[in-house]
Amino acid sequence: MPRAVYLVGGAVRDGLLGLRHKENDWVVTGCTPEELLAEGFRQVGASFPVFLHPETGEEYALARTERKQGHGYHGFAVDFHPGVTLEEDLARRDLTVNAMARDDQGRLIDPFGGARDLEDRVLRHVSPAFREDPLRVLRVARFAARFAPLGFRVHPDTLELMREICASGEIGHLVAERVWTETAAAMTAAEPGRFVEVLRDCGALSVLLPEVDRLFGIPQPEAFHPEIDTGVHVLMAMNLAARSGATPQAVFALLLHDLGKGLTPESEWPSHVGHETAGIPLVESVCERLRVPGSFRDLALITCSLHLRLHRLCEMRPGAVMRLIEEAGLLRRPELLPDFLAACEADYRGRLGWEERPYPQAGRLRAALAAVLAVQARDLDTAGLEGVQIGTRLREARIAAISDSAGPAG
Repeated sequence: MPRAVYLVGGAVRDGLLGLRHKENDWVVTGCTPEELLAEGFRQVGASFPVFLHPETGEEYALARTERKQGHGYHGFAVDFHPGVTLEEDLARRDLTVNAMARDDQGRLIDPFGGARDLEDRVLRHVSPAFREDPLRVLRVARFAARFAPLGFRVHPDTLELMREICASGEIGHLVAERVWTETAAAMTAAEPGRFVEVLRDCGALSVLLPEVDRLFGIPQPEAFHPEIDTGVHVLMAMNLAARSGATPQAVFALLLHDLGKGLTPESEWPSHVGHETAGIPLVESVCERLRVPGSFRDLALITCSLHLRLHRLCEMRPGAVMRLIEEAGLLRRPELLPDFLAACEADYRGRLGWEERPYPQAGRLRAALAAVLAVQARDLDTAGLEGVQIGTRLREARIAAISDSAGPAG
């Protein structure tokens, strides 16, 4: 087989959709690892050969086939001999919209109808081999979230295969790192709530994030949550945050911010007194189980524990505002403030009919923190004071500064 190089995957898909793509991926047929290495390519793949181009740094993978031989994402036998064809390589991919290529003349190669599925706005599996890789359940959910504004839906037959994977128990064999990688990517999607919906529709959410799955069907007071359902509120808040340009850390914090409501006894519904405190151990458990990075974990914890306090900020006395600042860790890490405010504002406005409500609490806390950080011990008269006394004097001065600050509304 003569050697050939093809542009594949997301670059082809996004090009047909008229979207910008960040990077190009290439597949090489009729070639061996030794030949690429001799040309200066650098191998980076462990289980199968992937190489970085010596000049562009783009990824070039040898065409390969995969055969299931065990559980989980790594349970595959990979064959990448020079006789593997482009169509065989495309056939192993997850979705038809990701199984297209362009040759060196720019001609589209589309053996599985990906272009048609793009026009129909459908996410459809390439073959029954889809069920062999449980990670694809999360990938489909992530693509559904990414392309939701374009009207994409998961094909019913693909959703059924996803349900079979979850019912078989295969989804439970995914390693935490892979689950987190897909989850983190979904937090950057246009409608991250759709990721959760798809996982719930196929039965994966109850396995991977039972703490979130439990929230659906739990009522909240209609006066404050016209949408009533806690799970629906979580999705609304996540999507609103994404539309507002929030970071993935803030969106993830919203995914977990109401976990405590899942522990409220049914006899106390729709009230959820103390759900912020009750949710903290659950947030910690999720973050430990998925090996969530510290930046995501820290924001999720302060959002869970303090979001209701921030909502009440305009009613607080200066001393209470100071306690909120301290408990949120904003004195040590003021850089957390924008994401904390973004998550709390999306929680407040992510309710049916509340989307356009003002949130003056954000401006007030920004002003209060700025006033606090402007007061330093070196600027105070601490003559005759020592140790704890200086700390007390500093705190009193900072509370006075909060009292003097008039944060802008909004």
